Amino acid sequence: MDRPPASLSQFVLKMHSRCDLACDHCYVYEHADTSWRGRPRAVTREILAGAARRIAEHALAHGLPVVRVVLHGGEPLLAGPDRIRWAAEELTGALAGISVLDLRIHTNGVLLSETFCDLFVELGIKVGVSLDGDKASNDRHRRYADGRSSHPQVLRAVALLNRPGYRRLFAGLLCTIDVENDPVAVYDALVALDPPRIDFLLPHATWDVPPPRPHGSATPYADWLDAVYRRWDAAGRPVPVRIFDSVLRTLRGESSLTESLGLAPADLVVIETDGTFEQADSLKTAYDSAPATGMNVVDHTLDDVLAHPGMLARQQGLEHLSDECRACPVVESCGGGLYAHRYRTGSGFRNPSVFCPDLMKMIMNIRDREAAAPAAITPEPLDAAALDELASGFGGAGTVTRLAAAQAEINHELLAAVGERAPRNDRTAMKAWDLLVDLDAAAPQALDAVLAHPYTRPWALRVLDGTEPWGAAASGLAQIAASAALRARRDDTLAVPVHDGLLRLPGLGTVLVPPEAVLAEVAVDAEGFSVRAAGRHVRIDWEAGVDGRTPHWRPVRLVELPGWTVALEDTDPLRDCHQWPVADRLPADEAKLWAQDLAEAWTLIQDELPDYAPGVAVGLRTVTPLHAPGGSDVSAASRDAFGAIGAARPETPDLLALLIVHEFQHVKLGAVLDSFDLHRPLDGTRLFYAPWRPDPRPLDGLLQGTYAHLAVTDFWRVRRRTAKGAAASAAEARFAQWREQTTHAVRVLAGSGLLTPLGERFVAGMRRTAETWEAEEVSVAALTEARSAADRHRAAWTARHPSHAVQLAP
Repeated sequence: MDRPPASLSQFVLKMHSRCDLACDHCYVYEHADTSWRGRPRAVTREILAGAARRIAEHALAHGLPVVRVVLHGGEPLLAGPDRIRWAAEELTGALAGISVLDLRIHTNGVLLSETFCDLFVELGIKVGVSLDGDKASNDRHRRYADGRSSHPQVLRAVALLNRPGYRRLFAGLLCTIDVENDPVAVYDALVALDPPRIDFLLPHATWDVPPPRPHGSATPYADWLDAVYRRWDAAGRPVPVRIFDSVLRTLRGESSLTESLGLAPADLVVIETDGTFEQADSLKTAYDSAPATGMNVVDHTLDDVLAHPGMLARQQGLEHLSDECRACPVVESCGGGLYAHRYRTGSGFRNPSVFCPDLMKMIMNIRDREAAAPAAITPEPLDAAALDELASGFGGAGTVTRLAAAQAEINHELLAAVGERAPRNDRTAMKAWDLLVDLDAAAPQALDAVLAHPYTRPWALRVLDGTEPWGAAASGLAQIAASAALRARRDDTLAVPVHDGLLRLPGLGTVLVPPEAVLAEVAVDAEGFSVRAAGRHVRIDWEAGVDGRTPHWRPVRLVELPGWTVALEDTDPLRDCHQWPVADRLPADEAKLWAQDLAEAWTLIQDELPDYAPGVAVGLRTVTPLHAPGGSDVSAASRDAFGAIGAARPETPDLLALLIVHEFQHVKLGAVLDSFDLHRPLDGTRLFYAPWRPDPRPLDGLLQGTYAHLAVTDFWRVRRRTAKGAAASAAEARFAQWREQTTHAVRVLAGSGLLTPLGERFVAGMRRTAETWEAEEVSVAALTEARSAADRHRAAWTARHPSHAVQLAP
């Protein structure tokens, strides 16, 4: 049975139903739906008040922290300043004390003036502007009814928004794609206007009225977007581009930023000038009255709208897609494309998107071009709800992204501390520092990616505490600068110190140079980079410089899986910060086995441990192979290497999945402890019983072990149900064992007397998870053996550690 989404949080409020331009690609006036002809030209204050009341009613009922409203049209500026003020006042008043209002307006820009901008500053309204690129590109469609160009007026509007007093209003540019336009010229023209965001939209089309495909090309829209992507990527991604960022997010298992991609349910409704509720405007391209719901703000609630069959059909889950879409390898990113683009007379919307070949090629192009770097993160502090989510032992994509953001802030601060203390007379260090400052301004995403490399922080800490000489500061600064310049693909040349015949490019790989070399010259250009050192010249091209094809180049190998891309890091000389020795560079056949095992382990995590998968996908970016003496299974996580775990490849992918979720618990908790004090200062005199170890542990060690073993217990809890025969019995015994040990350890933590109030709350969250497992039935044999083993362990431990300074139980 179809179920409505939990809530609506985005609302398009139509201010005016007419437009002052006559764009021939407009879905409102030029496509199948003609309902605009019967609408009032402008919304009334009564309708605005009713809409605000319904939105606030819905926000209160569903506990929405933020409500997003876009003032739209037609052209909303035709409604005039007074009506726009009415809309803002009604919405602000209705939502006061209920939700934060994110209010925006989307305009063609031709009427934008200082009067409007002053009003928007007063009311906190952000402004998005439609512009299709340079003059020739924009004039192809966006003209007045008499054929005049609108381009000069739109440029004037953007210049107005770029004034210092109005810049904060500028939300971005929206560009509808026409494949007859030069993609690079369009992109360059938009970027030259310094927008905070660019949104490229596919033109609205259906199977009944398909999009133009000039010259018989099968994928002209993917080819057009690929040209833009390459230009954008080569420039260091200077501005967010929503379609690209959405693909990158969905490839990492995160949510899309747009309704046209991904599998997230639609949460948007339109309120027309007459107060009727409609579905997304894009449906106007399908058939006449396609967006209609038959409901209005006077007689119906937004929960009524949620239950409308049309809304249910727009939820974009897998069950609503065609058989072809459900079997597609990129469905989690594509999501079947925009709902309206699936329409065909006779079969309705249960078809692939009319842009299906383009979407598949675009997503695969981006996936194939994407480097090892994690996406740029906008820092947002963890709140109590996020901390409670982590305390349960889990942590979704959003929460782990926020953990990563806090770690990125720390890494930036450490880099700044190293740069400030580096000797001013060290020319190599100072040139590197100058380049880093420049990159931070010109290509911040590239620098962020390098600083997110897990082995950046251990280097900085060793330099700052004096463990490493200040010569290591110059080396590290130059290495980070070179790697960031490479990621930005901008023309730079830099001298980088080398050691033991290796040029380190953190996160990218190493270049072998003559052992006598002291410095290497790294020269970056749009096609690749060159390295010169002690008479050796190495050239690596972006397209050809892959593993095994270019002598002396050892790139970090990427394992690209559905929803997760992870680096197999066996190149970085600084990766040896785990408690076990690292493995040498893996032979190609061993690297292939790693990739296969990671793929199987990831499938198991997604299928059997879905509460862990989203956090792993966004937070675990690196697996470092370890050397295990005698072939034993070992794994580790370093407190100072967020985003990485170390492991020796175990015998089976199942065990690798266990190692991943176990060690990633340590990664998460380490990041939590960097931001929050969960326990009081420890002096080393209070030690505690850990049921899985023979030695007493300090409180922080017990906390780390207990948190990690929540995942271990959960793993065996699930495996006893999915394994077969003897393996199921063994898994049940393991579950009983780890449940006994973990629940006891949680009680020891709770009774320690050393937790802060926040720590008590965190441990209480761990305890709630553990206690849910205590109610699950296990066989008498498994339970008896688990309890007997626990009793034996406690007795032996007590005999070895009788000191009263050691706490066995609360």
